[in-house]
Amino acid sequence: MRRTRRETNSTRFTLGVVAAFWLAAYVVAIPIQGIIIGVSGYGGESSDTWPTGITALSALSLWVCLIVTAVVLSRRFGTGRFGEDFRLTFRVRDLIGLPIGAACQVLVIPAVYWPLQRVWSETFRSEELSERAQDLWDRAAGTWLVVLVVVVAVGAPLVEEIIYRGMIQQALQSRLDDVLAVVISALFFALIHLQPVEIPGLFVFGLVSGVCFMCTGRLGMSIMVHVAFNATGLLLVA
Repeated sequence: MRRTRRETNSTRFTLGVVAAFWLAAYVVAIPIQGIIIGVSGYGGESSDTWPTGITALSALSLWVCLIVTAVVLSRRFGTGRFGEDFRLTFRVRDLIGLPIGAACQVLVIPAVYWPLQRVWSETFRSEELSERAQDLWDRAAGTWLVVLVVVVAVGAPLVEEIIYRGMIQQALQSRLDDVLAVVISALFFALIHLQPVEIPGLFVFGLVSGVCFMCTGRLGMSIMVHVAFNATGLLLVA
């Protein structure tokens, strides 16, 4: 199969190097998260019980490790220009990602789960699918609502698109056909969230975001898709 957009697979990062750096980021982040949770007094408790501040700090500790890893990767194996290496550019036309992301949340994801709910009605109940987002919203109040929105609709889209599309998908595209790279990165993105019931929806969303990156050769549209997808998800449970 012929590659569709060569500018997205011209990275100097090999797949092995990217995998090693990604794993290193998690190895460093996990004990940091453990310290934050332990000091806060929520050690041993489910993340469903954490207040918004602890959830935000936990996410921030992981994101810092991932971004530091990406910066080091850029300097050691790339050009040293972060935006160029990870295709972190934006054009006005990328704003079309906003309606795409909203439509994905409102139309595409329900369509994905509709047949699953017919076969496994208890496993894929609507309440089960929205439980995590609903819990996050219910635990936030006042200023913490603003923090939650920033974390979910700004921080997560930016960091996750840099890592899972700009870094991982791009490395896959350097070795594999573009379409296969999109599928593998989308599956990895879905699995790493560790929420079995959300895997089908996150996989399909990952495909949408990955195709945007593959077709444009930059992260702008993918980030906009992700922002709208997450923001719409919050609105649906608000």
